[in-house]
Amino acid sequence: MTIPRTTGTCTDHRGLASARHEPGDGPSPAEFMLGTATLDSTDNAKRSAARAALLELPAEGIIGLGSGSTAHAFVEELALHVRQGRRIVGVPTSEATRSLATRLGIPLLDNDGPWAIDVNVDGADEVSDRLDLIKGGGGALTREKIVNYAAKRNVVIVDPSKLSARLGEKHAVPIEVLTFAHRATREHLARLGTAKLRLRGGVPAHSDAGNVLYDLVVPPIDDPVALDHALRAIPGVVETGLFVGRADVVLVGEDRHVRRLVREG
Repeated sequence: MTIPRTTGTCTDHRGLASARHEPGDGPSPAEFMLGTATLDSTDNAKRSAARAALLELPAEGIIGLGSGSTAHAFVEELALHVRQGRRIVGVPTSEATRSLATRLGIPLLDNDGPWAIDVNVDGADEVSDRLDLIKGGGGALTREKIVNYAAKRNVVIVDPSKLSARLGEKHAVPIEVLTFAHRATREHLARLGTAKLRLRGGVPAHSDAGNVLYDLVVPPIDDPVALDHALRAIPGVVETGLFVGRADVVLVGEDRHVRRLVREG
């Protein structure tokens, strides 16, 4: 696997926009609405990354809409441009995102697919030095992975707290598991780490598909590909939150500064 490199650190949105904008890429940097809301530093970082992601989009097309707080910030920013006439159609990765995008007036495709997604924009729970990801803290990992694989390019937006040297240093691996015999599946998962059934309000949390969710606590992961394969080989496992080699660009928002990390090869 080729180690990605950082292609630049920009001191503000205008600097990032000036470096990235080309004719035909969509609205010019001056047309982007940056807003003036007072936010705490983490929210500012998320919002900065969300706004920077707008510069990764084509002028028009089909865009994957991720799940989670940072991805929802992107949906809110994108809606401003849709209301101004930008021709964008979305593919949401969760019912929560579908509800938000519908409320904000973004046209959406149905859940059946297939879709020709130009760019998918989503968040992550953890990003390694190799730009591999852990996703699924919100429970939408299977839909997120389907949309990720359907996209020509994947842009990930995070705040600096999500960065680590190796996956597993900060976040457990979410796993979607069939409800049927899920405790038997848990015994198999326990051979690879500490498997914890995710609860919400004292009862098992479920994905949009009705499956239960486990969080597998593991030591820092040396070989995420091998772990992903081992997990997916367990009967009852629907999908894992390991996204290995699935980020083309990672935008790290730092208040009003954004770092742009690119996977090479």
